[in-house]
Amino acid sequence: MRRCGIVMALVVATAWCKGGAPADGAMPVRGIHLAAPGKKDVPALAAFIRGALAGEGVNTLILEFGYGFDFKSRPEFSDASAPGKDDVAKIVAACREKGIALIPQINCLGHQSWAARTGRFLEKHPEFDETPGKYPRNEGIYCRSYCPLHPGVHEVLFDLIDELVAACEAEAFHAGMDEVFILADPDCPRCKGKDPAELFAGEVRALHAHLKAKGRRLWMWGDRLLDGKATGIGKWEASTNGTAPAVDKVPKDIVICDWHYEKAWDTPRFFVEKGFQVVACPWRKGDVAKGSLAHIRAIRTGTDRAAADRALGVVQTTWCGFAPFAKAHETLKSGAAPAKGAPGEAARCFRDLFAAVREIENTGGK
Repeated sequence: MRRCGIVMALVVATAWCKGGAPADGAMPVRGIHLAAPGKKDVPALAAFIRGALAGEGVNTLILEFGYGFDFKSRPEFSDASAPGKDDVAKIVAACREKGIALIPQINCLGHQSWAARTGRFLEKHPEFDETPGKYPRNEGIYCRSYCPLHPGVHEVLFDLIDELVAACEAEAFHAGMDEVFILADPDCPRCKGKDPAELFAGEVRALHAHLKAKGRRLWMWGDRLLDGKATGIGKWEASTNGTAPAVDKVPKDIVICDWHYEKAWDTPRFFVEKGFQVVACPWRKGDVAKGSLAHIRAIRTGTDRAAADRALGVVQTTWCGFAPFAKAHETLKSGAAPAKGAPGEAARCFRDLFAAVREIENTGGK
């Protein structure tokens, strides 16, 4: 079983790198994005991987740790209450056993705060803040950003990324990079007056180069690479703050996670035509999820074989803690209706999406 899991994970990883479908004809990526659990819930996640995720046909797990890991490379980020290397080894073992590729995530650039709480990266290194001293209690902003041009930011960040990726024995890393609204701030001594697209692209290139030098693949959300004004998508699922031209300034061997939650925009086609590999990422609405899957399938069954190979599949997002999502999924499995709210809606969307994926694959489609 262990050997079989390793082989399957290698098949999936090869598909990411080279394009095309695995040997069984299935979509290369059938994934889910989950919040990493607290230390006490690690055994529950391992069981959920072996049971629910494997049962649904998941072969890719993006696990968003953020800074919720007991880091040793940078002592200021150690946290004995968070999962450590030995805990993560249990998650790795479950994924390997079931042939699921594990991709850890830390939000880079944006999402350095939430509501009134500033995240640990800027809490431990306030000198990296793009807007130090501004927005007390984070009032009037969505989320803080770190300054991509601070001379010390990557030395710290890359140590954390490397340690987490090594603990996860991962071939890829998800850098987030979504919903970046604070960039090229006029009060930042390094970034003021600079082109937001070039700043954004520069940070993507820095992350990409660091990972590639170690033989690892960069995954990221795609919203900042879409023109929210030209497309009509708006400022959340696309960009209206000048970052969209970065799409032509970054390497093409990045996997783009193209998320849309209210409407199934046909943006996977935009990304594959730009030369990227892409996965479509829904959240709560089954019709949006099936529409996004239809876009991926249309590309994969089209006459442009190069484009078809770049449409990798789907990744369900959840945006709630692991435990609430797992509970909602098990409630659905039992035949009962989960409580209303994000966990139940995401769980239902996940089951509907993966049922549709299996139906396509069972009928020989791509």
